[in-house]
Amino acid sequence: MAEQTVTVFGPALELMKSVKSPEGEMLTKPFLDVCRNVLPVIDKFGSSMALVKSDVGGNISRLDAKYDSDPSANSLLYDIVRAEVAAKTAKGSSSCSNGMLWLTRAMDFLVELFRNLNDHSDWTMSQCATAAYTSTLKKYHGWIASTAFTVCDDSFCVGYECWL
Repeated sequence: MAEQTVTVFGPALELMKSVKSPEGEMLTKPFLDVCRNVLPVIDKFGSSMALVKSDVGGNISRLDAKYDSDPSANSLLYDIVRAEVAAKTAKGSSSCSNGMLWLTRAMDFLVELFRNLNDHSDWTMSQCATAAYTSTLKKYHGWIASTAFTVCDDSFCVGYECWL
């Protein structure tokens, strides 16, 4: 019998199987559980990813609170967005729609970062992070946020080296 390799991605990958309803709709609680299980992976990078972890965790908490307020009415991610659009609150900075938007953007960044780490063994951590940022988040950030990332990504290597 072949030995199965256990990775830090295991719990999140296992939960991915249950994020969609039989009709193909995104289920709120399972989606948030997958995102929550990525947080320990982010921890492996050390303090250099503290801001990303804080942002992801805050958006998970915001959506968790909304779900917990009425699980049957908020069982689908689309239901949350639809209700906020109807109430004309979806565009607010503290809306769940905004939280979901930034949570999915952060997940896109992390997936791209992990893909770069896997596909480009000759790249430094800084190169992997910069390429991931450029292809996912940079277009949504202003000059100040982009500059802050450039300053931070050199410290990325410290946390990454500890992970290896």
